[in-house]
Amino acid sequence: MPNVLPPDSNAVITATREWLEKAVIGLNLCPFAKSVHVGNRIRYAVSAAETEEQLLIDVGSELRMLAEANPESVETALLMIPRMFQEFLDFNAFLDAADGCLEELGLVGEIQIASFHPFYQFAGTEADEVTNCTNRSPYPTLHFLREASLEAALKSYPRPESIYEDNMATMRRLGPEGWKRLWLKP
Repeated sequence: MPNVLPPDSNAVITATREWLEKAVIGLNLCPFAKSVHVGNRIRYAVSAAETEEQLLIDVGSELRMLAEANPESVETALLMIPRMFQEFLDFNAFLDAADGCLEELGLVGEIQIASFHPFYQFAGTEADEVTNCTNRSPYPTLHFLREASLEAALKSYPRPESIYEDNMATMRRLGPEGWKRLWLKP
């Protein structure tokens, strides 16, 4: 995955789509992502924010947009943050403010926020643990999900509680070298 800031939003979106196609869908890390991707119902937005205050404005705008959008057109949204949070712990700390925005807008129970980062690290793991790659994206990214859609998808999935364990097993089978190979251009 690229670690350099591309010059424009299109490059950020392109890198994120490649990650979605190769990792999230390609490795089946999220069994629900393919249908919304194929159906072109994912909104990709790039924040130009350089401060948390600016970013909270973008977060609020995206949350309102998703809440108001027809799910048949926009099912979910990704907000990439290429100019901030080079450090994972700073990004992780910001999640409380993002959740606060969700609460302030009265969208708790309607939308939830998932997070991805180039250096994502689950609690209790080493930084180089390959299982962290399940949540590693090209840029710090907030994923806004409709809870009703998520609940419906989970009901149709045979063993939703196994998704996390299956993802960890997939990453261990792939290993660090396999993860690196995934990003090599043919």
